[in-house]
Amino acid sequence: MNPIIEYLTGMNKLTDQVIAMDFLVSAKSGVRNYAMAVTESVSPEIRETLARHLEEAVDMYERIANYMIERGWYHPREVSEQLQLDLKNADTALSLP
Repeated sequence: MNPIIEYLTGMNKLTDQVIAMDFLVSAKSGVRNYAMAVTESVSPEIRETLARHLEEAVDMYERIANYMIERGWYHPREVSEQLQLDLKNADTALSLP
């Protein structure tokens, strides 16, 4: 889409929000996968390495979540606000040509 049209329609913000949310979901998946790998590991060395990666993944998740919270794109403590935002974003997506 043309950047000028994206700006005029507000889609540039939605695009950034969609990218950030996708990144957040991916980071959450990484945290879950590392946690499972740590519990399945039998080698102390591998467990230690995986635990270190898990800590880094949790830190990354927190950084992404804080970024989104600061911009008003994510409301993890206010379910009703998040629901309203999700509904608004769904309506916007449905109205796209």
